[in-house]
Amino acid sequence: MGLYSFTTDINREDYDNFVKHHEYCNLLQSYSWASVKSNWDHIHTAVYDVHHDIVAAGLVLIKKLPMGLTMFYLPRGPIMDYTNQDLLAFYFTELKKIAKKKHCLFIKFDPAIHVNDYTTKDYNENRYASCAMYLDSFQKVGAIHHGFTMNIADTVQARFQANVYNKEDWETGLPKHTKRLIKDANRRNVEIITGHAELVDEFSRLVNLTEERKQVHLRDKEYFNLLMDTYQDDAVILLAMCNVYELAENAKMREKDCLEQLEQLPEHAKKKKRRLEDQLNSCRKDLVEFNEVLDEIGHEDKQLAIAGILSIQYGNTCEMLYAGMDERFKKFMPQYKEYVENFRWAFDRGCIWANMGGVEGDLKDGLTKFKDNFNPMINELIGEFDIPVNKLLYNASQKAYNFLRNRNK
Repeated sequence: MGLYSFTTDINREDYDNFVKHHEYCNLLQSYSWASVKSNWDHIHTAVYDVHHDIVAAGLVLIKKLPMGLTMFYLPRGPIMDYTNQDLLAFYFTELKKIAKKKHCLFIKFDPAIHVNDYTTKDYNENRYASCAMYLDSFQKVGAIHHGFTMNIADTVQARFQANVYNKEDWETGLPKHTKRLIKDANRRNVEIITGHAELVDEFSRLVNLTEERKQVHLRDKEYFNLLMDTYQDDAVILLAMCNVYELAENAKMREKDCLEQLEQLPEHAKKKKRRLEDQLNSCRKDLVEFNEVLDEIGHEDKQLAIAGILSIQYGNTCEMLYAGMDERFKKFMPQYKEYVENFRWAFDRGCIWANMGGVEGDLKDGLTKFKDNFNPMINELIGEFDIPVNKLLYNASQKAYNFLRNRNK
């Protein structure tokens, strides 16, 4: 009997228990992610040692290609100790046997191995020496590294991601301007509500507005419902809410109060007069802002969703998957308050980090500039690998793969 045994027949509880407690725990390797990626076939794989303990696991997504061919993809997987060369070789040897039966051209994987972690202020230029051991190990099992790519579009999953870690001073250490912007949101009575499937309609509307503004395609309401149904209480939607009509009415009352006080003010009360005039100017400035919004959305007395985030907890990790905002409310700064509330939600539930998602490798893009408002750590991951299964067709298959990736991403 060998050291290891391989199976594609593992129950959900055992699989998730292993992945959730592993250092490389990742939502994209959760058992249920196969249900989310319903346009792919899949298998759940695991390796047991001689004590019948799980030592490796992997969700393998299977994409059908033309002419009866397929490709295998393990997003952020497989989950294992990558320094164990015997285990690594055994896993991919067994997986290749299955891949050949399914006419697979190549196996793609992008493990969550960190090349390095650094802040945007401490960009690490000399960071690749630490991963030489992993590159060598993967090369020994026949894997081809796609290199240290710099653009989000170069890989299926972003190679650079902005991650906020649960440390004691994460909130007090936020930049001063971020705290000020949160105060701006509070001054406009922006409130954050949390919920589940009942908030999908409003969240989907906000995402659609973002798609139109940025000329991108994200996801639709059916997909968001699928995420919420699949992960249940571990999924959350946060919506930033605001009643602009109420804000305008309050501003009118403050304006009226200031005018009345100025009328009754004795001539010698110059200091109080300046203070009241400043308050009056502030009220009128607010009124102009609120009325501009009301002229667009209608003068109705109701709470409106102006920004939203959809996040999922898996194990001790949180993935902030999608966000949307109504640009007409950009002066209300809702995203700053709701991001902080999302971190609180995650950390209160025991998460060690909350991943805001990908950024460009040069850290000069708009996504990085926004996410830098929350003092993230930039995780630079090792990148993508391919293991050719059909070596004759592998090179030609890359064109077909790239076409399908761009179409279905």
